[in-house]
Amino acid sequence: MRHSQLVELTKLTFICVLTLSSSIVRGNDLTIAPNSTTIDRSELIKDFEREPVGLDGVSLPPDYAAQLEDIPIENFDLWDRIRKGYAIPDLNNPLVATQTTWYSSRPEYLQRISQRASRYLFHVVQELEKRKMPTEIALLPFIESAFNPQAFSSAKAAGMWQFIPSTGRDYNLKQNAFRDERRDVLASTNAALNYLQKLYGMFGDWQLALAAYNWGEGSVSRAIAKAEAAGRPTDFNGLSAFMPAETRNYYPKLQAVKNIIATPAQYGVKLPMVENQPYFVSIKKTRDIDVKLAAQLAELPMEEFRALNPQFNRPVITGSPTTQILLPESNAEKFKENLSNWTKALSSWTAHKVTAARERIESIAARFKTTPEIIREANSIPANMHPKAGSTVLVPKLASAPDKDISQDIADNAMLSVEADEPPRKKISVKVSKRDTIDSIAKRYKVKVAEIRQWNDMKNDKLSPGQSLKLEVRAPKKAKVKSDKGVDSKRPAHGKSEHQRQQRN
Repeated sequence: MRHSQLVELTKLTFICVLTLSSSIVRGNDLTIAPNSTTIDRSELIKDFEREPVGLDGVSLPPDYAAQLEDIPIENFDLWDRIRKGYAIPDLNNPLVATQTTWYSSRPEYLQRISQRASRYLFHVVQELEKRKMPTEIALLPFIESAFNPQAFSSAKAAGMWQFIPSTGRDYNLKQNAFRDERRDVLASTNAALNYLQKLYGMFGDWQLALAAYNWGEGSVSRAIAKAEAAGRPTDFNGLSAFMPAETRNYYPKLQAVKNIIATPAQYGVKLPMVENQPYFVSIKKTRDIDVKLAAQLAELPMEEFRALNPQFNRPVITGSPTTQILLPESNAEKFKENLSNWTKALSSWTAHKVTAARERIESIAARFKTTPEIIREANSIPANMHPKAGSTVLVPKLASAPDKDISQDIADNAMLSVEADEPPRKKISVKVSKRDTIDSIAKRYKVKVAEIRQWNDMKNDKLSPGQSLKLEVRAPKKAKVKSDKGVDSKRPAHGKSEHQRQQRN
């Protein structure tokens, strides 16, 4: 323990005592609650044994260290730190009561989300405090994504903070075939807090800023104009009548979680201990490395590695001066050590740009000496789909270039678009009648005029009666065989957050 810390601790413990005398007043029971570091009692005692001085250099009695055994030491966990930073005025309305009841009646659900949140909360709180923002905003992912950085909604919002593609681009979150920074823990948190600060600057009210985060700043501005025209208040409660149901309930949900975190025992909720210290550290990665190998070198289960690094869309992490991976501190040390001893290739993947309009996955697989199944799995391409021209697909490295990384330009601009495979075609011959034109034949056989020209080496569209044309027409689809078993035609609710599913049930 540093001398300055020691002096500060002494001030907290004995400031009243030393105003009376320089001796120890026995029987004091002081609680010392440091903000962010854990105090080891044995180290504290050793420090005082080595340097027994109090305020302003006043010497302390020889038995001072022994008396420390009677002083209870209690550490704040991260929940305490969040509570201390609450700064948004409380909202009171019937919706808050309803949402508080909903959450408090599901303690297992809160426990599950809290455990998941424990990886990310320290970083979020630290960033909020740096910006002097209310710390209850750290609880917003409870509402947005249930703290699941892999969450994806039906509105195509992704990540812990649920950015839609356009807003993500507005806040410089890269979205390409190799990574989606809307799911990146560091990048998305920075973007979300930037956005919230902008909204607070617009409205001067955190409740309205949060409503705008959900509904859009334009919608909130129009609601304010309507309320003013109607002579109604323009606070959250006043604007609720102009909001859709989702936004009307949005801040009440956050207020409900805030209430429960403030006094969990009152609601019969037991929060898991979340240490008031960093869960992870970041490591820069300038070379490509397979995701599987990175987890292996860090000695982390793949599930945990993915939870900290959910932004990587493919089996490879493309290296760059800005690429970083997150690991628990002890695993980061293991990663560095194991990496220094690794003698094989770090990545087994490279990129291939599809240039032909109809380049099949089978031909790509043959070219790179692999199987269509491996190409589909690595690039998440469903069966009966193929990549469009201009797409970049991940393929295994060839032996001729084992150490060549994917260029940063390709990685940053790689996009993947797919379309359905066309059914196989069959070749037929058609005799031209007197009334036929190239347009009428194309329409009749559901082909393109350009295709007819190509198949028949035609220089113009002129046809002669009796002329024979070669066509390639789509084979008729096979009739579907009905099963005698009942089939549930309802599709699963894709993209719903855990909270939405719980609410629905």
